[in-house]
Amino acid sequence: MGRTSRRTSQRTSQRTSQRSSQRTSRKRSKLAGRAIAASAALVLGGGGLVAVNVYANADETDGRPPDVRTQERNRGDGQQASTISCPDVGNQLPDVPPDARAEVDRELAALDSQITDAYAKFAAADDKDSVLGPLAEQRRPTIENIGAAIDREGSPPENLDGMAACTLRTEGQGQDGQEQSGQDQGGQGESGQEQGGQDQSGQGQGGQGQAGNGPEAGDFVDITSVRPNVRAPRDQRGASRGTFTTKCGTNENGKFNPDNVIVAPGVSNGAHHMHDYVGNQATDAFSGDDDLANGDTSCRNQGDKSTYYWPVLRLQNGNDEDDADADGGGRDKNVGEIRTPDQVTLKFAGSPVGKVTAMPRFLRIITGDAKAFTNGNANANASWSCTGFENRQLKDKYPICPDGSKVVRTFNFQSCWDGRNTDSANHRTHVAFADPRSGRCPGGFRAIPRLVQRIVYDVPPGPGFAVDSFPEQLHKPVTDHGDFINVFDQRLMQRVAKCINDGRRCA
Repeated sequence: MGRTSRRTSQRTSQRTSQRSSQRTSRKRSKLAGRAIAASAALVLGGGGLVAVNVYANADETDGRPPDVRTQERNRGDGQQASTISCPDVGNQLPDVPPDARAEVDRELAALDSQITDAYAKFAAADDKDSVLGPLAEQRRPTIENIGAAIDREGSPPENLDGMAACTLRTEGQGQDGQEQSGQDQGGQGESGQEQGGQDQSGQGQGGQGQAGNGPEAGDFVDITSVRPNVRAPRDQRGASRGTFTTKCGTNENGKFNPDNVIVAPGVSNGAHHMHDYVGNQATDAFSGDDDLANGDTSCRNQGDKSTYYWPVLRLQNGNDEDDADADGGGRDKNVGEIRTPDQVTLKFAGSPVGKVTAMPRFLRIITGDAKAFTNGNANANASWSCTGFENRQLKDKYPICPDGSKVVRTFNFQSCWDGRNTDSANHRTHVAFADPRSGRCPGGFRAIPRLVQRIVYDVPPGPGFAVDSFPEQLHKPVTDHGDFINVFDQRLMQRVAKCINDGRRCA
């Protein structure tokens, strides 16, 4: 189901405009008026978070960042609107005719851009409700275009009516409009772990970090206060116990862009946040299967030209990146110093109940949900922890690690494939998770090698970091996600499956 290469003059101009965001150099602000505060006092009494890392301008009279003062002025009764919540149209499209997908993807990307623009107005508006009417008027014809594109090629969707209107979301409010409880245990990921954590936000204070739109103190938790919660299915007779590890570096060469070739092919800045890339070096919004097959790779085994990417992690230390005034960076409220991982491990594992079959070439998988803060956590799947504490995994909180421990992000990708499609309209229904208790795939699906991405960061102690996100998602940890396109040489992928099925450890 390969896509043809997209080689157009637009591609050349868009790539040229992205060069500044892909450079490896780290230009720092040299403004004399900026005083970088050291990590603010962090007091962990009974697991409670008392203060966060902030940075201030030297000319502020009270020594506090403007975002903190603004938040305190607006806090009121705790019900201050914090973001815009819109129905996710893409999730409602499990079936789109192939000939309509390119147009539908462009229109879905337009919806994201409309929300981004509206959020910028929302952040500056005194009357927060004033942004909702114009946004709905923008969304309505775009959604109608999606329906018309599908209608021309097949049956029109029946579930798009009423999806133009958006609402205001208050901090702590769940997807259903109810206030969230103080302890969110979350769901279960592919590995069977219960990914929850204690919400310490009631004991915290502090400002919003990234350009005034998150993270907040309540988004962090002391990892030592979290109970062990990892539970994996037991291997049964006939399990495929082997592993295959591919070594592709840590993006030390600095390949970044704010595209998402899976979700928004052909759309520059389709993600509205910056991604780290390892593996295939030809990956951007305009890469077709032929481009990926012929691209260079950072992987040690040159038979693996797969694309592995995830949102960058930034330090909230007041330092600027090259993208401070670029798409995906400062223009989309992603600010701070991009942190290169200390370690990236890409491991393919087996099934606890039987053999795995080789992945088809150009299979695309997304795990997690970049819009989980407003969508709800049904598709959220990233895990956060600390070295030495990885039996304690968090889905909706960033970890505060003790001295000598490093931050760990883990993505357990879907390990069941429908046996036919390398992608689907919503990029989810062609793959599935195995049952977290039994390890079995759903009916009609077959087990494939399960990709586990483990990314380790050495960051200063305390809550001074966050991942990039869509602006309205407020850099919440629950929005973390990983993306993968299989571009293994077919013979090498067969070897991967055989190694796993034979119970060996290969690399």
